[in-house]
Formats: sequence, structure tokens, C-alpha cells
Amino acid sequence: MNESKPRRKLAAILAADVVDFSMLMGENEDRTLKNLKACRTLTDDCISANHGRIFGSAGDSIIAEFASPVDAVIAATEFQRSLRQRNEGVPEEDQMLLRVGLNLGDVIVEGDNLYGDGVNVAARLEALAEPGGISLSGKFHEEVCRKLDMSFVSTGEKEMKNIRTPVPTYKIEISELSKLDSAASSTTLSNSMEGGKESLGKESTDGKPPAIAVLPFTNMSGDPEQDYFVDGITEDIITNLSSWRTFPVISRNSSFTYKGKSVNVKDVAEELGVRYIVEGSVRKGGNRIRITAQLINAEQDHHLWSEKWDKSLEDIFDVQDEVSTLIAAQVSPTLGSHERERIERSKPTNFNAWEYYLKSLHMFNERSTTDGEDINLGKARELCEKAIELDTSFSHGHAMLAKICRSELLQFTKEDSEKTLNEILEHSKKATELDPQNPVAALMTATHYFFKGNFSQARKFSEKAVELNPSYPEAYMRLAQAMIHTGDYKNSEELVRKSLELDPLDPQLWDRKVPHFFIYMGLEDYQNAYELVEEILEDIPNAGMYRGFRASVMGYLDKGDEAKAALDDYLKLRPNLKTKDDYKKIFVPNSSLADILIEGLVKAGWEPES
Repeated sequence: MNESKPRRKLAAILAADVVDFSMLMGENEDRTLKNLKACRTLTDDCISANHGRIFGSAGDSIIAEFASPVDAVIAATEFQRSLRQRNEGVPEEDQMLLRVGLNLGDVIVEGDNLYGDGVNVAARLEALAEPGGISLSGKFHEEVCRKLDMSFVSTGEKEMKNIRTPVPTYKIEISELSKLDSAASSTTLSNSMEGGKESLGKESTDGKPPAIAVLPFTNMSGDPEQDYFVDGITEDIITNLSSWRTFPVISRNSSFTYKGKSVNVKDVAEELGVRYIVEGSVRKGGNRIRITAQLINAEQDHHLWSEKWDKSLEDIFDVQDEVSTLIAAQVSPTLGSHERERIERSKPTNFNAWEYYLKSLHMFNERSTTDGEDINLGKARELCEKAIELDTSFSHGHAMLAKICRSELLQFTKEDSEKTLNEILEHSKKATELDPQNPVAALMTATHYFFKGNFSQARKFSEKAVELNPSYPEAYMRLAQAMIHTGDYKNSEELVRKSLELDPLDPQLWDRKVPHFFIYMGLEDYQNAYELVEEILEDIPNAGMYRGFRASVMGYLDKGDEAKAALDDYLKLRPNLKTKDDYKKIFVPNSSLADILIEGLVKAGWEPES
């Protein structure tokens, strides 16, 4: 009977060992084992978070495998950085250093263990590494050098025990790891809320992280009916990237202004205030999909990375995650394990449900911005409800339906606004239950409380949305609005500015100007308020709400007959507006601005009933 051949595979192998472990054990066993346990928590968490698997661990050593060399080197740099930070905070006798070796090679699979030269070379490389350093084989270096913004130094060919031929070796400089420490220390939420258009893309001059924009992927199928699918993939990648705190990501609304256009990436980068541009294409045919993506340093007009995937449609979610991870690794190689854990998102269990969701999203983005019934919004609701029907556990579907409800509320087409508000909360809560990391669900919860006049809760959930997605312009704007309606005009200006930076070319930019109008009104700067509302109405002349704002500010400016004409124009659209309470019901309950706007309408000639 013939024995079966051993199974082989290609694997990225990480080998690590504590420096001078035997000496430390000789000095104090209890203390050394305690410190080893603390260090192993850091190393093991980083390996796991970066999709690695530990298959060998004896005493102070670690042997782990990764499917991707990029994941392996990120895991190694992360835990070396974490160990350096730990060492800075403990007494010298409690400090520990690791050497790390990384190799890409053929291994033999036997149960849960791996054997062969692929593993042996990693172990030999570990012994060559400097204390606290990382040593790589030539094969490993070849795979990662163009995919990561790190400095690698050749250390020549090395003879290795029981390895037939010399192995080309490289190292990551200790100084490089120190640089990563500094970069990591600046990745807080407060930093993500700072900066301007210029600063987003100019790390070299102000130390802030560079920004990135993902342009709409090209539909290569030849079928315009597949646009919804390609656009959905692009949006998903934008959402994935936005979840990282380490770099700003320009909003979908601004990126999609370039859809279908032949663009110069340098010009786009300048317009959006970014350093990096992502381009790509999608070809869908039957049950197969081909995705290409490339990352460009627009300042240098240099292609940093490109990749192609030929997959089954059922693998689409994994591909989207991989695209996002590889891009993020280029832009910020110091991504922490906690960041990776934080962006783990729920995925639809039903592919058809996801397609209905993408179609709903497409219709939603094509909706009208004026008062009155919008057929596209109605279609978006139908498609979204179908998605939820097919997959009741689809968090994004429930969050999307909450967004649709919000738009219905703002179009004044629903007779029972209270019912619509409750529906927003119902779907937001359901989306959060299914996926606590869903930023849209948090924002829609904030929206419910905002229109209920509960500004403290609106602020709380807006801050949660920003925490979950630091590049979410709508979340910054809602947070600003919650502050504006409580009279905090000055402190809200920074948040409005941040929202505009993340979405500078939004076709609905007029909506982002409204909070500034409110700020001017609150600060009694009526001339600037008037000029701004006129700008808004140039973009959306049929929007009744803003025609009312114009009448109010014209009242404060004593424009006489002009103000009265603006008021009459507004009241034709709102014939049921009889009392001050009527106005407050269609505005925002409990808002400090309501009385200000009402007073302006009175000055314009409105005579509300008692």
C-alpha cells in the first residue's frame, strides 16, 4: 500500500525569540515568566489580529504562519513597536526584547504543524536579527518591498545550517521602527478631527497623516445596468478605509463627482487636498468577478501598488476587505491590532440581499433634493425592504432604511412625522444590535434624537458615529448641529469645517452651508446669513424650508416689501403654518434657533395666530 505524499503549501513564516532569555531566567525566574506572559499577550494579539496562526511555541519562542507576507510584516512591526512602548514604561529589569525572522517558503503540512526549509530559514533569520529588530529573507522582501512604505536594508547573502544555498537577507532598520513609534502616537481621535484641506495631505510639513481619495471604479462589463454593482463596491471600499483612524478619507459624494470623467490624478489630488488616489475597475460576468485596484502617490505621480483579483462572486466581501487592508498598509504601515479588530464588520449572509441593497443605495444617491414626492426615493425604499426581507440580519439594510426614512421626513411627504421618526429609531436600533460597529446606525440614532429635540442624545450618538468612522462628514455635521441648536455657535464652527474638508465637492454642498447660516443667525450676523441663504437657494430654488430662512433674515435686515414678498412666497408652500407652535413642529423641537427664526418672520410681516 502506497503512503500518500505529504501536503505542501507556500506560507509566510514568522519566528520570534526573547533576547537573553536564559540569562533572565537565571536572574529571576518568577519575574521573567511574568514579563514573558505580558509580552506574549502583545505578540499573540498582533499575530491573531493580522490573520496569523501560532503553530509552535516553546518557552520564549514563537513560530507562526500567515497566508500573506504583508500581514506577517505588519504583525511583526506592530508587536515590536508595542514592546518598545512597553519597555519605556517599566523598570529596566522588566524590559524584554525580541528578535524576529520572516521567510516566505515551501512548507510541509502535518496536522496543525508545519515543517521544512520554509520554517528553518525563518528560525535562522531570527537568530540574525538585532535585538528588537526584524530580519527578512530575499523572497519575503521581494513580496513586500513594493507594497509597504518601509525602508529595507540588504544584509547580504548568509550561509545557514542545513540550507543548501546562501540566503539573501534584509532587515528593517531599528530607526525605522522608532519612526513607526512616533507615527503611531499621533493616531488619536482628537488628531483625526484636526487639520484643513492643505494639512490633510502634507505630512512632511505638519506631522498630520496624509489623506486618500477613492475614485469611482470603472465598469468594465459593457453593461450600464451593472453600474450600481460597481459603484457599490467602490463605496464599500471607501467605508472600509474610513474606519481607520490613521488617515482621513474623502467622502463618496466628492469622489463620485469624477465618475465617467478622464482625470489627471495630480489635479484631482489638488482639488480634494489628498496625497493618495485609488483607482480601479470591476468586470462582472456570470458568477465571476475581476477587480483591479491601484494606489497612486499623486504628489510624485508614482504607482505604489497594484493588484488583480479573479474570484467567485461569493468571495466579493473578502476581496473588498483585502483591497482595503492592502491600501491601508501602504498609506499607514503602523496600523495597530486594535484598529483591525475595530473595523471587523458584519457581512450579509445572503448575496441577493446585498445586491438589492446596492440597488437601493444607487436609487438613494439619485434622489431629488427638493420638496415633494420623489420616485427614486420610493424605489430605494422598495429595494431596501426587499434586501431586509431576504436577510433579516443585514445591519446595513436596516441602517439604509433609517436613512431613507430621514429623507422622507425632510421632504414633508409623510403626514405622520412622529411615525417616521420612530421608524428611524426602530431601524437604527436594529442595525446597531446586528452590528455595534455600524457608524450609519449610530448617526441615524443621533438623527432621531435631533429631530425629537433631545440634543444631548443627538450629540452622544453623533460622537459615537465619529468614533466608528473618523472620516464621516455627515457625523461631524450632525454633531455640529446638535451644538448649534443649544446655542453653542462658536465651538461648532470647527466641526462644520471638518465636514467640509472631508467632502469638499459634495453636489449637495448647499446642505453643509445651512449650519453656517444658523451660526450667523445666532451671532446676529444677518448680512452674512442673508448672503449665504441666497447662495443656497441658487442651488435649490424650490426648497421651501430655505425660502422661509430667507424671509426670516430679510425681516431682520428691514428689507420691507422684499421681506414681505419672500414671506408670502414661503407661506404659499406652508399654508397650514398658522401659529408659532406650527413652525416649531416643522423645525426642530427645543431649538434655541426657532424663536430667532420666528422673530425674523414676524419682522417680515407674519402675523401668527395666538
